[in-house]
Amino acid sequence: MEMVLSQPQLGKGSGGGGQLDAGKYVRYTPEQVEVLERVYTDCPKPTSQRRQQIIKDFPILGNIETKQIKVWFQNRRCREKQRKETSRLQTANRKLSALNKLLMEENERLQKQLSHVVYDNGLVRQQLHITTIATTDNSCDSVVTTSQHHQKNPSQNSQRDLNSPSGLLAIAEETLAQFLVKATGTAVKWVQILGMKPGPDSIGFVAVSNNCGGIAARACGLVSLEPSKVKELLKDRPSWYRDCRNVNVLTVIPTANGGTIELVYMQTYAPTTLASARDFWTLRYTTSLEDGSLVICERSLTAATGGPPGPPASNFVRAEMLPSGFLVRPCEGGSMIHIVDHVDLDASNVPEVLRPLYESPRIIAQKMTIAALSHVKQISQETSGEVVYGGGRQPAMLRACSQRLSHGFNDAVNGFDDDGWALMSNDGAEDVTIAINSSPSKLLASCGNNSSILSTLGVGVLCAKASMLLQNVPPALLVRFLREHRSEWADCGVDAYSAAALKANPYSVPCANSGNGFIGNQVILPLSHTAENEEFLEVIRLEGRGLVSDDVFSSRDMFLLQLCSGIDESASGGCAQLVFAPIDESFADNAPLLPSGFRVIPLEPKANGPAGTQTLDLASTLEVGSRTSAGFTSDNSTTNVYNLRSVLTIAFQFTYESHLFDNVAAMARQYVRGVVASVQRVSMAIAPSNNLGSHLTPKQPPCSPEAVTLTQWISNSYRFFLGLDLVRGGISHDAGEWLLKHVWQHSDPIICCSIKSNPSSSPICTFANQAGLDMLETTFAALQSITLDKILDNGGQRILFSEFPKIMQQGFANLHTGICTSSMGRLVSYDQAVAWKVLNENDSCHCLAFMFLNWSFV
Repeated sequence: MEMVLSQPQLGKGSGGGGQLDAGKYVRYTPEQVEVLERVYTDCPKPTSQRRQQIIKDFPILGNIETKQIKVWFQNRRCREKQRKETSRLQTANRKLSALNKLLMEENERLQKQLSHVVYDNGLVRQQLHITTIATTDNSCDSVVTTSQHHQKNPSQNSQRDLNSPSGLLAIAEETLAQFLVKATGTAVKWVQILGMKPGPDSIGFVAVSNNCGGIAARACGLVSLEPSKVKELLKDRPSWYRDCRNVNVLTVIPTANGGTIELVYMQTYAPTTLASARDFWTLRYTTSLEDGSLVICERSLTAATGGPPGPPASNFVRAEMLPSGFLVRPCEGGSMIHIVDHVDLDASNVPEVLRPLYESPRIIAQKMTIAALSHVKQISQETSGEVVYGGGRQPAMLRACSQRLSHGFNDAVNGFDDDGWALMSNDGAEDVTIAINSSPSKLLASCGNNSSILSTLGVGVLCAKASMLLQNVPPALLVRFLREHRSEWADCGVDAYSAAALKANPYSVPCANSGNGFIGNQVILPLSHTAENEEFLEVIRLEGRGLVSDDVFSSRDMFLLQLCSGIDESASGGCAQLVFAPIDESFADNAPLLPSGFRVIPLEPKANGPAGTQTLDLASTLEVGSRTSAGFTSDNSTTNVYNLRSVLTIAFQFTYESHLFDNVAAMARQYVRGVVASVQRVSMAIAPSNNLGSHLTPKQPPCSPEAVTLTQWISNSYRFFLGLDLVRGGISHDAGEWLLKHVWQHSDPIICCSIKSNPSSSPICTFANQAGLDMLETTFAALQSITLDKILDNGGQRILFSEFPKIMQQGFANLHTGICTSSMGRLVSYDQAVAWKVLNENDSCHCLAFMFLNWSFV
């Protein structure tokens, strides 16, 4: 039987307005529909020529007119759009239904918490009343009885045997009960993190602890994965917890209810070079509940739970995991995840200034809780096809690259003995620490069959690292600047040193002379990003121009595999990180990686904590347990600056051959010192001026004869064309450093651009005062990489082009309100801008100057 599909045909006089010729329909056979569907797959919107060609290519469509073919494709696209929209709405409806259920449960939890508070309040009142009428003897008897009652629990716990399945099961069931009360009950008072609002497309609820020992964080979210798949992803902790060094499951015991009990030993990295790493010995219990939910709960084995298995490993401090875990509940279209992380990281042996890193629940929330939820959400989106990566590389491979970069950088920062690292001896006053690995097992393992060749060549790895305390510099802003302006801090001679080695021989690096060239343009090639854009993986191509003296490499580009995270300024408590490693153009999956880079971690202030006033090197000034540190004052008026304190850790890795070790070590130390100095200069340059206090040193103007001369030209031209003084007293002080100082400190941004005959040829910025650098979020050294078209938006450019003839004839023009963009991509609004010609000593036009009035970040 012939299949008939009715297709309305547009009338000749409709003009595309949707009018139909009544009674005119086209009948398509199944064969014709199959042909049209195949064509639609390749070309859903064919042109008129393409439609005519379709009829010619497929004789089966010979009885169909091109206009009817056009209508079929229009309707087919409409059906496809409706189908996608229906699917999207159904997905959103499922998420909203699950979120509604979650909100109802949260409301029920808060109601229970309120009931408990009311009940406890009543008990306190009753106890106070009893105390007033009770005799002293009765009170003593009550105390003795209560004391004896509380002494029963430790004796019961001490009888537990870790070698007995029944003893382990008792600990597991107790852990499960305590975890569930934290996840869905009232055991902990949770405080919602600002900015983490629920919604169909959000990551979910995120909260931190308020009234418990240790630090804790909780999250709830929805993913479109089955609970069993979610369980597998969450149990693979090294895949999403970047600070996890390794996890060893030493014992697996099945339980009668189908669950498993595991004894787990886990090591985690230290975030900086100034603290020891942590390890955990835990019991992990995986089971299912009566409602079909899956639970993975975990807690440390301590004296209260059967006794610790043993002392911490070398270079580690034993930390405690209080009942924590994951509750995965099935829901329509996926799973609802409840996560609780509750730890005590033992901050007693950490320098006082670094203790916020170990006492902040927000940092735990970012590193563990949110990281776990984001990882599962990322896999969910990749599975459903919502995220598609280009470049022909699979998401799993890209995630593996990100993990290798992060773990390699953590290995370099920590320098564990069992990896072969040893500190190079020094006189104790060095600001840069040098660690040596003469037999890098991880590098050799990644080289496969070439490991024997490496061992005979005597190749080793050297790491130069340092730590600093930063003041008044947002971590996200600093890392974004370092990412965008590599030439501001990188020494191309050392970068070429690594790049040339990879091109000649990926396992031996010749000695390089620093500063033999310059870095060309930086091109960022994105590879992947996480679901919430917390982390970006990209390839950096640096144009190689005269990088090294060897002609073989002088004309080749450099390539870096780079991981950038934490550049979202709205993130709460998370660190910002920029990690990169030189790679070959082939970008082989098993290529050895030597990651280097920067990590900036914010320090949350304490109520009565000390306040810092400058950027410091921490390696030589901090002592464990000290209440105050060198360079700090207790001025309470600097609280706003203290709130912006952060710790910067820098680590750079280099390979060396044995006979070149001394040269490489000297070069590495000099290079990292240069990077430290550059970062300090950048930090002072990008610190927002409106947050600077009088106690901070202001940015210094460029002291050069050229700068003095230019400011004279700027001031004289402004007075000549506008009839006003740019600086008060400028008439009597028209020369010298006095004028440069006052132009530099002018309250309004002043920016000079090179002048060209054609204003559309993107003039380059040549000078800016302090306010101008703040507005552009750049430094004086990086200013010349910014062109005028990157600053002004389309409207501002049109106004400038229209006013350009007036500026050249009259000498100045007033520009209306507009929007411009900083080098960090942030929008800046201004009420008015003045543009004027800057004349040199010969009265010829030298450049064009702009002054922006009443500017602010949008």
